[in-house]
Amino acid sequence: MGVVYNIFLAAFCAIGSFLFGYDSGIIASVITFDSFKAFINNPGNYDSLSGAVVSTFTGGCFFGAAIAGWTNDKLGRIRTVQIGAILALWGCSMQAGANNFACMLVGRIVAGFAIGVLSMTVPLYNTEIAPPKHRGFMVGLAQQMIGIGFIVANWVGYGCQFLKGNTEWRLPLGLQLAPALLLLLGSPFMPQSPRWLLEHGRDEEALAVVRKLHGNSAEAQRAADEEFAEMQTTIKAELLVRSRSISDLWATRGMLKRTLVAVGVQVFGQFSGINVINYFGPSMYKALGLTSGQSLLVQGIYGAVGPITNFFFITLILDTVGRKKPLMFGAGSFVVTYSVLTAIVASFPPDESTNHAAQRAGIAMIFLTSIFFSLSFGPVSWVLASEVFPTRTRSIGTSVATCANWAFNVLFSQVSNIAINNISWRYYLVFICLNFVDFVLIGLFFPETKGKTLEDMAEIFGDEIDAHDVLESAHVNDKLDHEKLEEKSA
Repeated sequence: MGVVYNIFLAAFCAIGSFLFGYDSGIIASVITFDSFKAFINNPGNYDSLSGAVVSTFTGGCFFGAAIAGWTNDKLGRIRTVQIGAILALWGCSMQAGANNFACMLVGRIVAGFAIGVLSMTVPLYNTEIAPPKHRGFMVGLAQQMIGIGFIVANWVGYGCQFLKGNTEWRLPLGLQLAPALLLLLGSPFMPQSPRWLLEHGRDEEALAVVRKLHGNSAEAQRAADEEFAEMQTTIKAELLVRSRSISDLWATRGMLKRTLVAVGVQVFGQFSGINVINYFGPSMYKALGLTSGQSLLVQGIYGAVGPITNFFFITLILDTVGRKKPLMFGAGSFVVTYSVLTAIVASFPPDESTNHAAQRAGIAMIFLTSIFFSLSFGPVSWVLASEVFPTRTRSIGTSVATCANWAFNVLFSQVSNIAINNISWRYYLVFICLNFVDFVLIGLFFPETKGKTLEDMAEIFGDEIDAHDVLESAHVNDKLDHEKLEEKSA
């Protein structure tokens, strides 16, 4: 069926990423609603409790991403997507119907667990079904759908502020049920990853999937058979020399480098501060002097900037320019935008200044941060973290990298609202320093992976194992063992 079918599969699977984006966006609006503050009913500790509403979700995401490494290996990519969709339905129902704060937190944890499962499985699946020359675009669709979810959430949040009573916050939280149900119902029609099928000895099914992904023409079928042969050789070799242990991630110098790159790109994405803006954007705009209504309106406009930029980037640039240059561009740009934002808030404190030009400049820096994120870490972090590992360790490696992402997400979501309200501009100094360090580390240690097949990554990372040599050695050993048995029987 070809590229169109591949893109459709990648986009449909990325509904899981839409859920991630929607929740990130909607909670930023919900925690500003007066009806939600009344539901919490603890004004003295509201900053800490609203931070808990965000961080319990991200904590659940951490554990969901951790367990998904095991389920992806044992049950496959499709079953894991279905588990994530079912958990999302459960968690979102608990949030929308919560009758007390404890029930809300449990719902946030369960929904977070679901998003953790989906956040690592979507790019993993899309990586394994994508042809090399379109892999950046197809895996980048995960970030695209995160952005679209964020847009929808921001405008739903803006509209719901005009509702009365608890419907103001229950309705936007409950709307998450629709995409979760769609993903659950559609997932049985998605083909299993051919690489997972090969790992489990289902070679004929894997070949059928690869041919279906390539299309029906004679040329496409020949290309499919060639890719399958390379895939089969590499994966069978990996099965002979590797266990399925987390220690495989640092067993050799090449594997350690893969792991550090994957974990690093995910953590550096958090250092961009983008999720601080996503979760607490309205609070940041208030810190610049805007009213609550104005803050939600600006957040809604802000939400559209990232996805538009991201689509342009993954369509026209990512598979041409590569991975490393955009990451360096992003880290360097964040140093500039946060430096300017720090200077504005420090020079024109919102409580003391009514300088509208300074307000507009501060908002512009936040918007530019979103644009630069969508031109760098947004799509690249998901692409790079899932493509660097060999098939045997791809699930667990992607799981560890995603867990690192969520661990720092938890940290920032818990402290950011308190920091913004208490130390104001000084908090942004953290991001200036972190992104400067990122820029240096990426320039020195990150490789370029564009255009390579997943099986070619061994050359980039200097793996000591060659698939053909391993299989040849295994055949020789089998022959020798057979000859010894014949001698003994004689």
